[in-house]
Amino acid sequence: MKSYRKELWFEAKKRRQLFNITPQVQDCLAESGTREGLVLVNAMHITASVFINDDEAGLHADYEDWLEGLAPEKPYDRYRHNGYEDNADAHLKRTIMGREVVCAITNGQLDFGPWEQIFYYELDGKRKKRVLVKIIGE
Repeated sequence: MKSYRKELWFEAKKRRQLFNITPQVQDCLAESGTREGLVLVNAMHITASVFINDDEAGLHADYEDWLEGLAPEKPYDRYRHNGYEDNADAHLKRTIMGREVVCAITNGQLDFGPWEQIFYYELDGKRKKRVLVKIIGE
């Protein structure tokens, strides 16, 4: 069995921004040469998420509305965490959206369902952050 590790870097221009990172993960898979195995993709920051879903603009807007309803960004003083930082909502949103995904690799391809894509969701942006891609297999 072999392993592969790579960090992908992102810099969101807004506080919250969604990135479809499926092409970058596919590039990592090709670079690794793995034909059968697993790929782990995880956010390396506590205010960002990696998840799998459909790449559809209406759904992306629904995430924003739903998450903002559950953990609104403002008023900042509603959260005990906020003091030095103002990102308590981002921590809570990340808990809901999740930290990582694991995907099967079959015949050198991500073994996805029909509409599945991998997303990086920045929840407290405007600075560089990274995603880890770890592939194990043969």
